[in-house]
Amino acid sequence: MNYKVAPIRLRADTALRSIGRTIAPRRVARCQRRGRCMAMLLLLVAGCADVPPNDRDRREEVVFWHFWGGRDRPIVQRIVDQFNSSQARYRVRAIAMPGSNLDLKFFLSVAGKDPPDVLNHDDPVVSDWAHRGVLTPLAELATEEELEQLSSWLFPAARSLGTYDGDLYALCNGLDIRALYCNTTLLAEYGLDPPTSIADLDNIAETIAPAGLDSARKRMGYLPDPRRIWAWGIAFGGRFSDDSTVIAANPRASVRGSQSHQAITADSPEIVAALTWMAGYSRRYGPSQVAAFRSGEQALSGATFPLLADRRFAVVMDGQWRTRDILAARAAAAEDGRPCDQFAVVPLPAPTGGNQEAGWVNGNFFVVPSQARCKPGAWEFMKFWTGFAGTEAQAAAACAAGGWIPASQCVVDEPAYQQAVTRQPLLGEFIRLAASPHQVPVPALPVSSFYYQQVVRAAQEVMYRGAEPAAALKDAADAVRARLQEAVDDEL
Repeated sequence: MNYKVAPIRLRADTALRSIGRTIAPRRVARCQRRGRCMAMLLLLVAGCADVPPNDRDRREEVVFWHFWGGRDRPIVQRIVDQFNSSQARYRVRAIAMPGSNLDLKFFLSVAGKDPPDVLNHDDPVVSDWAHRGVLTPLAELATEEELEQLSSWLFPAARSLGTYDGDLYALCNGLDIRALYCNTTLLAEYGLDPPTSIADLDNIAETIAPAGLDSARKRMGYLPDPRRIWAWGIAFGGRFSDDSTVIAANPRASVRGSQSHQAITADSPEIVAALTWMAGYSRRYGPSQVAAFRSGEQALSGATFPLLADRRFAVVMDGQWRTRDILAARAAAAEDGRPCDQFAVVPLPAPTGGNQEAGWVNGNFFVVPSQARCKPGAWEFMKFWTGFAGTEAQAAAACAAGGWIPASQCVVDEPAYQQAVTRQPLLGEFIRLAASPHQVPVPALPVSSFYYQQVVRAAQEVMYRGAEPAAALKDAADAVRARLQEAVDDEL
């Protein structure tokens, strides 16, 4: 469920364009041949990873692709097994595809006319894919009564993650919220409290790691992460798109000309102010020291939480799934008879005029390809997993095990999840923030994924290479505007 540093990836959107109606037939045929080869390869991988169905099992198969690995994969398989045990009509076969280029694999399966029946993702791709017609609207899967119930059943952030042009195309099954984790034991050693303002955060950084030291640093009070510009931009009062500009699925109603410039607002004064503040840390310590300290995190074993790695930070922004790491660290310390630091979670502080309890939200969601073979089975599985099928208890247990925030208050209220909050009190702050209207996802535009990557890269240029914040964000915004116009023109 973690969001990712902006890697250089294969151009999945290029593969997707080959599916469109405007591409020459020869190119379409070539992409379809490649797609069929990829589909055959994926089926071979799936055959190695999953137990073949019993020959006597006559239920309709629902092919389910997901990205989970490690400690989360058994949780996913348990949900699949529970669904299969409850069903007389459908049987889900899960295929794990961890790693990068999930988008490209999906696009090639679409080109080869052999996509999965349901896919779970956590990147901002819903609007991109919906705009290009490769997703099934939930209105074609659900009854009118179900759609009406979903409107109030889902958290507002969960609805936003699955919505494009006013229609639901994805069903969110878990939210990812970020806040500040604070090592209160370490802070107290310096006479400090958890931050409630930007000034507090700056003071923590300067007190624990004063500027001017030439030696390699082993600890920081706080250090902004370039990826977090998406959260700090909202906290500083910014919006990454103009909400009054509607990007419609109908290309003839889509943005044109100056409207595409209005839709992209990454270079607005509030977001420039947020990145300028973040860049202040690079000026304080030097871009090379900041980059070196960040690169040191790559040496941490596995998915080690930097807050727990030799007190590397006093304060760090991260998601709710890290509460599991803190709980495990406490248990290990108790078993060994060692003292354990105490921790707190606080919302992002905001400057004057900013947004309180704000941040960037993403999460996990299900989508059904437009070419899926077993759409009814996919919908039943989606409802079962999320708890919308009257299965809130199972959904609560799964979210508790995975460290996920449910997409609905109805699931949060289940005893299994409340027990998890009791065991992990820090989780309660994330749940509270999940209901905030200032938890905002990447804008629902046909170029959302590209938008996310460009803004992160702009922040990296500023913090690691000393670029000027306003200029870097303007370059990023202009690149996204051009890509948005290209996406619109391709559909005309």
